[in-house]
Amino acid sequence: MRAILYICHGSRVKSGQQAALAFIEKTMETNPAPIQEACFLELADPSISEGIARCIARGATEIVAIPFLLLRAGHANVDIPLKLQDIMMHYPEVPLYYGEPIGVDERMIDVLIERLQETTEQIPEDASILLIGRGSSDPATKQDFARIQSLFQEKTGLRNVCVGYLAACEPFYEDEISRLLEQKPNNLYVLPYLLFTGILLKSIESTLKKLNTSTAIHFCQALGYAPEIHTILNERADEAAERKRELYVPCYA
Repeated sequence: MRAILYICHGSRVKSGQQAALAFIEKTMETNPAPIQEACFLELADPSISEGIARCIARGATEIVAIPFLLLRAGHANVDIPLKLQDIMMHYPEVPLYYGEPIGVDERMIDVLIERLQETTEQIPEDASILLIGRGSSDPATKQDFARIQSLFQEKTGLRNVCVGYLAACEPFYEDEISRLLEQKPNNLYVLPYLLFTGILLKSIESTLKKLNTSTAIHFCQALGYAPEIHTILNERADEAAERKRELYVPCYA
């Protein structure tokens, strides 16, 4: 009997944990898999180990593990697979198939545009847009964001679209905000490419509140709940189950 295990990142902010679990509960309603559980990589419970144990206690004979993450970087490539590999050594009779994260998908760009449009009825053509990502030392993250930036510009027709990161790679978002404000735009839209409310979102908000500028700054909401994401997660689970490729942990020198 197949089980799907959704692995969320985790947050120290309780509301962020609750939002992730509530979202996964809605996703479960759209998937016919008989066993479905949610867990966290870090900072919250249940842990990945507890999530797997719950699946097996409910009768799982195979598990499809889906990282509920936006992009494939260190967590999806290394941290989660290593944890899964260690845990599954205790269940050698149960195959585990590891799926892909959400990844760069045009439907996610549509959600991003919805969050932008929620701030005002009409986005000025000369508006400055700053997309903010979590950031990673994995070079694939910047490559993915270049694609996201390109798709966003293509779909919106907006020209001044920039990218900044919260940590681990440059340009840092604070530096990009300063650079953009030096251009004295009439409107700056700050658009976080993050799933839910958490410490990272609060840190961006705190930074924006300290700014002394005549530019109108519009802080958009996180991606949050969107039916498109349910569909993508279900597709990732189906893809992993069809491939039946058992867990592989890449080895980095």
